[in-house]
Order: sequence, then C-alpha cells, then structure tokens
Amino acid sequence: MSEVRIAVEQRNEFGKGAARRTRRAGKIPAVLYGHGSDPKHLSLPSVEFARAVRENGHNAVLTLEVQGSGDELALTKTITAHPIKGYIEHVDLLLVKRGEKVTVNVPVVVTGDAASGTLVSQELTEVEVEAEALHIPEQIELSIEGAEIGTQLHASDLQLPKGTTLVSDPETMIVNITEAAASMEEESAEGEGEAAESAEEASSEEA
Repeated sequence: MSEVRIAVEQRNEFGKGAARRTRRAGKIPAVLYGHGSDPKHLSLPSVEFARAVRENGHNAVLTLEVQGSGDELALTKTITAHPIKGYIEHVDLLLVKRGEKVTVNVPVVVTGDAASGTLVSQELTEVEVEAEALHIPEQIELSIEGAEIGTQLHASDLQLPKGTTLVSDPETMIVNITEAAASMEEESAEGEGEAAESAEEASSEEA
C-alpha cells in the first residue's frame, strides 16, 4: 500500500452547522487521535481523500500536511457516509508511527472456479489482521479453483503476505462449498419421474 500525502486544515468550529459548512466548501470533517495525544479536528479535501481511498482502500495510510503543525502519519480508521446520498460525512483517523503495527480489517477476495455443480457461499468478506502501518495488504485472495462439494475453507487457510499475522479466529469459516440447488432439483425431478414411471408400470400390470 502506497503512502499518500494530503494537505489538511485544522478546524476551530464544531457542531452540525460547522460540519455542513465544511462539506459545502468541498471538504470533509475529520478527527485525528491516538498515542495519548489530544484529538485534532481537521478538514480533508474531498476529492483528494476520495481518490486516496479509491486507490488504496479503506485502510489508506495518509501523510497529513497539517497547516501550522507539520506532518502527521495517519491510518484511515472509520469512514462515515451519508446513508442515501453516499457522500462522505466524517472520517476518523488514527495517528501511527513508521514501523508500528496496527490491527485492521482486510477484505477477502475469492478467486477461481469451484468444480461443476457446486454452490459457493462466502461466509465472511473480511478478516482482522495485524500488519505494519505502511504495509497493510489491500486485500487477501483465497483460491477455490477446482474445489469439490463439501470443501470448507477457514481463516487458517489464507495465505497472508509476509509480515502480516492473523488476528481473527483461525477456525472462522470463510467459504463453504455445497451442492448447487439446480443439481439437487434435477435429481429430485429425476427421482419423481422414475417413481411416476414405476407407478404407471405397476398400474399397467394390474390392469
């Protein structure tokens, strides 16, 4: 994951009205906290921040060029979006240091195709891992290529990048591969057809 530099401003106004004014100015209200320091209220440029998240994921690490305060290294911790319109309403940032390890949730992406006649159910879409702040994986891939009916893959089956360790329970199921419903319906239909044929034959014999 690459490091992104963003110039930010400190906020001196608080409350819903101030937040609305900040957003109307094309910026996002944010709070930077961590390492026992007092929280800093900031405004992030909307376009630059949205690009950083789009290109680096929700765990984007930012070098914040804080006006009048120097640079701060921060992990994007929580992004709150408007439930209907989708724009970013607020961001929580966690102060980090180079070389420091952080615990984050990382998306799990299933790749490959399971065997024919299977139904793939992804039970978990992300796992919690610990990684160095500047080397957080954007995603972790899990291959199901050729997997047969009855295959179950757990967190312990994930191939984690070097320097990344699993925090989630290793026994947590990620993928469950079962028989496809269509196949089961076909078998059921075949069974019903055979039963009907047997009934017809028995009826003919009785006649």
